[in-house]
Amino acid sequence: MTIRKALAIGLMAIAPLLAQTTARRGYIAGFGEATVSVRPDLAKVNLGVLTQAPSANEAATKNADQTSALITALRAVLGANADVRTVSYSVNPTYTYPAGGQATLTGFQASNMVQATMTDLGVIGRVIDVGVQAGANRIDGIQFGLKDDEPVRAQALRAAAQKAKAKVETIASGLGVRTGAILAADEGYQLSRVATASASLAAAAATPVESGTYDVRATVTLQVEVVQ
Repeated sequence: MTIRKALAIGLMAIAPLLAQTTARRGYIAGFGEATVSVRPDLAKVNLGVLTQAPSANEAATKNADQTSALITALRAVLGANADVRTVSYSVNPTYTYPAGGQATLTGFQASNMVQATMTDLGVIGRVIDVGVQAGANRIDGIQFGLKDDEPVRAQALRAAAQKAKAKVETIASGLGVRTGAILAADEGYQLSRVATASASLAAAAATPVESGTYDVRATVTLQVEVVQ
């Protein structure tokens, strides 16, 4: 018998064993989801300064003066080391578009959007009011969030995993089988800022702001081995 023939016979003999060991084991899949709602402890307010002038230089200069006053006012409320930063800046020409005529340059517009981050949500209304008084003429919404969302993620994940496992056990009980090892576990997250507020520029004693809740939704999909 040649070596090649001997190898062929050997492979034929172990092929059924390989098929048995590589065959996919039976399993039950279970899906669980859980949502944890918490109050946000972080807020970001976008305040903008929009200025217009006949020339780009005049618009930019006027904008710089008002934005500097805005930043100074914000730091007076939030502290000298507060997280206050520019998130967008632009200078653009403005035109009029008469019916049936050509566009006519009317001047230039400068825009500077400043974002103020705070962990004391009780001062949001004051920040808006002070900002408007200092020269902000645009409020581009309020974003709420969490300084650290990992503990909430973990809490939601544990609850989702428990629900997925309970569903697997319920299915196994209904089928009259026993469960074994966990073959696979997949996780997923969805962060939902339930309340995002925007404020008007109306002069008021204190701009009211409601933070709402911050929802963290976790999902877990399990594949658990079936033991006959």
